[in-house]
Amino acid sequence: QVQLVESGGGSVQAGGSLRLSCAAPGSITTIDVMGWYRQVPGKQRELVANMLRFGSLNYGDNIEGRFTITRDLTKNTVDLQMNSLQPDDTAVYYCYANRIRMTDSRLELGVWGQGTQVTVFS
Repeated sequence: QVQLVESGGGSVQAGGSLRLSCAAPGSITTIDVMGWYRQVPGKQRELVANMLRFGSLNYGDNIEGRFTITRDLTKNTVDLQMNSLQPDDTAVYYCYANRIRMTDSRLELGVWGQGTQVTVFS
């Protein structure tokens, strides 16, 4: 199975910025959806942002305008630039990819990264 490789995250003061990156290595033809979710203890995982292969964007509540998602379709990567971070943004952030078409025609669904911690302190 494809294993997503995440980088970035860490701790930042409120108002600061962080950038998350995620790569999907392997023999991949296309990935329909790549994006980011986040989760805090005791709560459901929620959408931060995703981007479809043909360019459609979706942002979670209270995200758009502060965070920007970008994808490189040739490198199978997705980045999340997070600006104006607030303590409520503190969470574990997970990279997500869905409908990964492999070069051997296999289709992988619903792949998650291991998660990276983002902590915003006031």
